[in-house]
Amino acid sequence: MACENKLKKEMFDKLKSYIDEIEDINGALISVLHKGQEIFGYLPREVQEFIAKELKLPIAKVYGVVSFYHFFSMTPKGKYAISVCTGTACYVRGAEKVLDSIKNYLGIGVGETTEDGLFSIDTLRCIGACGLAPVVLIGKDVYGKEDVKNMKKILEKYRKESVE
Repeated sequence: MACENKLKKEMFDKLKSYIDEIEDINGALISVLHKGQEIFGYLPREVQEFIAKELKLPIAKVYGVVSFYHFFSMTPKGKYAISVCTGTACYVRGAEKVLDSIKNYLGIGVGETTEDGLFSIDTLRCIGACGLAPVVLIGKDVYGKEDVKNMKKILEKYRKESVE
């Protein structure tokens, strides 16, 4: 437990250092939230409260931004965050079937993380790769059209990489 608290303190110190380097904190909320999520992996309430205090903003404003923008997460993500595009082009070309196959294979729903912490599933509206529809992002890797027909094989590749 002491080691975990030390790590957490180091993470808060790193975020504070980032904030302290910002010349004008007015309008810095989005960049600070991005940095906070990069450091912590997500934005739990205590991190949002810290950011609000450091930027001298009401917690409601910070929460409003975090809950509005899809990129920000208030729950921990898996090592491999999966995002299925459900924009019009992807939806018409079978994104729902792809999403269902991922959910069934992993045994979790949208917004959830597998028990082993490897995978989490989310949806997003559009990534601007409509020509590849349907599109799935796993981390920064983009899979489209033919690739997504066999999501099980793709997910197994990531599972195998995490063991090696």
